[in-house]
This record gives sequence, C-alpha cells and structure tokens, in this order.
Amino acid sequence: MSFVINVLSKHSVEQITADTPMMGHEVLTLAGVGDMGRVMAWRVNRILRPLGWVIDEEADVEFVDMSTIEGIEIYERTLTFVMALACKRALSKGVIVRYSMGSSFYCELSGGDASPGDVEAIRDEMERLVSMALPIQMAILPRDKAHRIFGRQGDVDKARLMQWTGMDPITVYRCAGMCGYFGAPLAASTAMVKAFDLTGYAPGFLLRFPSITDVDTVPPLQVVPKLMDVFREYSTWLSVLGLSTMDSLHDRVSNDQSLDLILLSEAFHSETLSRIAHEIIDRKNVRLVCLAGPSSSGKTTTSRRLAIQLQVYGKNPVTLALDNYYVDRDETPRDENGNFDFEALEALDVQLINKNLEDLLDGKEIILPSFDFVSGTRKPGRRLRLRENDILIIEGIHGLNDKITANIAPEAKYRVFISPLTGVSLDTYNRIGSTDVRLLRRIVRDHRTRGHSPEVTLMMWPSVVKGSHKHIFPYEEGADILFNTSLVYEIAVIKGYAEPLLRAIHESSPSYGEARRLLSMLSFAPVIPSENVPNLSILREFIGGSCFDD
Repeated sequence: MSFVINVLSKHSVEQITADTPMMGHEVLTLAGVGDMGRVMAWRVNRILRPLGWVIDEEADVEFVDMSTIEGIEIYERTLTFVMALACKRALSKGVIVRYSMGSSFYCELSGGDASPGDVEAIRDEMERLVSMALPIQMAILPRDKAHRIFGRQGDVDKARLMQWTGMDPITVYRCAGMCGYFGAPLAASTAMVKAFDLTGYAPGFLLRFPSITDVDTVPPLQVVPKLMDVFREYSTWLSVLGLSTMDSLHDRVSNDQSLDLILLSEAFHSETLSRIAHEIIDRKNVRLVCLAGPSSSGKTTTSRRLAIQLQVYGKNPVTLALDNYYVDRDETPRDENGNFDFEALEALDVQLINKNLEDLLDGKEIILPSFDFVSGTRKPGRRLRLRENDILIIEGIHGLNDKITANIAPEAKYRVFISPLTGVSLDTYNRIGSTDVRLLRRIVRDHRTRGHSPEVTLMMWPSVVKGSHKHIFPYEEGADILFNTSLVYEIAVIKGYAEPLLRAIHESSPSYGEARRLLSMLSFAPVIPSENVPNLSILREFIGGSCFDD
C-alpha cells in the first residue's frame, strides 16, 4: 500500500508518494530540498531522527542541516564518536571530553598525558576513518544488553550509567565494531565530518570543528587562558569531591550524601565570590561592577550575593538590573525569522542606560525603570541615589558591552562574566552542555515567573543561543574574571521541576522532539529534593524560594 511523505521546507511542502519503506537519504534524493553533504538528520513527525530511520507510513518530515544549531550539535557528537573510535584504534586508550571552549572541546586521554605523537596518531586515524566513509548505524538494544556491550568495550562509566537509568530499551550507535551512547542522533557516515583539527594543549588536546557561521572550515584557534583556569580549578574541585560523571553522582546520592554535595557546592560559590569581592576592593578606583552572561546564567542572584560579599569588606553596593531597560514589546527588534530578538543590544534603551549610569556616578538621583515581562511594557520604578563611596553593580546579558558604559572611565569599571561553564558529565565523552543547563533553568523559571509555557521557551531558544554567540560571548575574553555558576547537584534538583513541564508538551507540538531529547538526558540523572537547597543559592533564582526575590 502506498503512503504519502510530506517534505517540509522553509517556504514549501512537497509530497512524495512511496510504495516501500524509505530512509532519510532516499527521501532527500527524491525531494531535492537540501545539500546531501550538509544534511545531518531529519525530523520525522517532529522528532529528530538519524537519516537511517525508516518510515513506512504517512509522515511529515523536515531535513536538518548545518545551518541550524541542531545540525551543528549532530556534527559535534559525530566527530566526538569518530575521535573516541580513533583513540581506541590508534592508542588503545579512552578519551575524556572535559570542556567546551568556542568551536572546540578540550579532551584528555584516560590514563595519562597526550604527547605530540599521540595527538598526531589520533588525527591521522580520524582522517583515515573519515576517508573510509564508514556507516554509523543506530541500534535499539535492551538495557541489559547495552550494559554488557559497554562493559566488554571497557567503557565502564557507560556500563554503570545503563544500570542507573530507568530507560529501556537504549538507543546506541555503532561504527567499525564500536558502540557509543549519545542520547540524540548522529550523522549517517564518518564522511559527514570532514572539517576538523586536533591541536595539542597540555596535558590534553583540543578537538576543533566548524561553527554555525562557517560550516565548511575550522575557525582560527582562540584559547581563553582565564577560561581554562576556571575549567582546571573546577576539575580539581570535582576530583576532591570524587565526582567525574553522572554515575559517581548517582553513587553519592544513593549513599545519602546529597546534603553534603549541596553544602559543599554552595560553599565553593561563596568562596569564589569572596575572592572576586576582595579583588574589587583592592582596585581603589572601581565605582562600577559590570556583570554579564548569557540567558539563565544566574546574573540576578550572583549580583546580589556579590553585593553581600562587598558589604563584608565595608562597602555599600547597589544593584541595578539591565533587564528593566528593555524597550516596550512593540519596539523590540525582530530577527531574520520575524521573531522578537530579546538578545539584541537594540532591545535595550542604551541611551537611557548611559544617562542613568552617568547621573548615578555623579551623585544625582534618578528614577529607575521597571519592566513587566508579562505585559511587555516599561514603567517608572524606585528612586535611587548613590553616596560617595557606594559601588554600583549592573547585571544583564549586555553588561560587558562598552556601549552600555560608554561614558564611564575604564579604570572605574570591573568586569565579571558568568555562565554555567562546566559541570558533571553523563559519561566520559557525553557532556551536559552549558547550553542545556541554561535551557532547563529557563524553562522552569519562565513557567514560574513569566507565564511562558515550556513550548514557548523551547521555540524561542534557538534565537536566544544565536544571540548569545553574537552579542554576549565575544565579550567573555575582556572580563576581569570569569565565574562558573554551575552547581554539581543542580541537574538532580531541576529534574523534578523540568520533567513534568516537558512531558506535558503534546506530540503535535513543533517542540515535541526537543522535549524528548531533554527528557532522555534527564532520565540518567538522580533525583535530589529541593528542600535542602539554600534560599541564597543561584538555583533558587529558577526553581523559586530565593531570598532575593523582590
């Protein structure tokens, strides 16, 4: 019996009639709606699937290429799998993906440092695997079988992770006799990840890949030493706690050590903020602290906690949220798709910000604006005047942009960039990316405080991420200090808030597939009740109950 496949593209719908089951690359060839070399996967009835997925009944499909965030992420996952396979074949060693930095992952070999010869051997083997165009095939396995396969491969962390999850069966990917788990689709062949490079960076190396702005070439290497320092400090701290992957977090939770993890994590944040406050005090001319970071980094709580630390040192800090300077909704700029672009600098009243900052530092009284996110309008707020020795803290996604503080002398400013930069990974080469951490935070917060359904948040998230890379992360390197707002326990707490919201998204929704991906990731996390999360925690900014809520 024949069936119809509706191939959706940006501006049209093409119908293909099929008489036999078809895979993605066959439909793509017939429809001719994308570049075969750049299509990474396809959505089948709104769920992201590998191109090897077979359909045998009527379906709506849409191809995902590297011009999308999802497409780039598939490229990165596939390249990581190829790298892990190359390490096994060339060196008989495993690989640990530690951090993300721009268009690269910092990686280390299990069991020792990576020598220049090791890096060259891995690169050569990766190039050989890509040239062979080996198929990468999806397999759906019972959980116990997946556990045995990973155990035989020597992937002990993955094998143990399979024991903790309630997910059964498990979707794995196979290539050249090796299995991997990623929780989301991979490309159909090793030939799909031709653009990459490996660069030694002791004691490990950097796996480099294209960006969404140029999918054909690897961008120039940009190492941010301050960022690497934060990563290494956090890794050392995780080692002290005995945490490396989600398996070790499960172990701590099952042994009734959740409270210890919460208290230690919060103490680490407090100690870091104390160091930042001490450095600000040491710079005698600083009158303005500029705090910035991408959406859902925890800017509000960080600014308030930093203010408390400054008070400990005898200063009187005053916080000012740039979110209150949004222009009214009808004046908000739109992106190329016609959606509101809240990440653009033009979404803020920059002229008013500059005027208010200048007046405040000159000792004048101003009336602060107050923005209502539900109605999308700005209205007058409280009055504010700084005393002679007060320090003003401004926080917002554009806090480090010089256009925001154009009238303030450089020596009077101290710049802090914050983001959940790294945390506990699922396993040795499956990171829980900072983007996903921020997304989960935002889903929970937006539903609680802004009246947004999780579906609305998911739909607007790609433009938020693009805006962050365009307007926010370029200023990271110019910060005086970076603060990692990750909490090692937070995924286990936020799981209880995010899962019901994500499960409520109907399968007819365009966000359904992304919701299922996040649910798959959360299924591997333990559950920690929120009752012991302190009311000054950054996490409280999102789940509620913060002592800083106005």
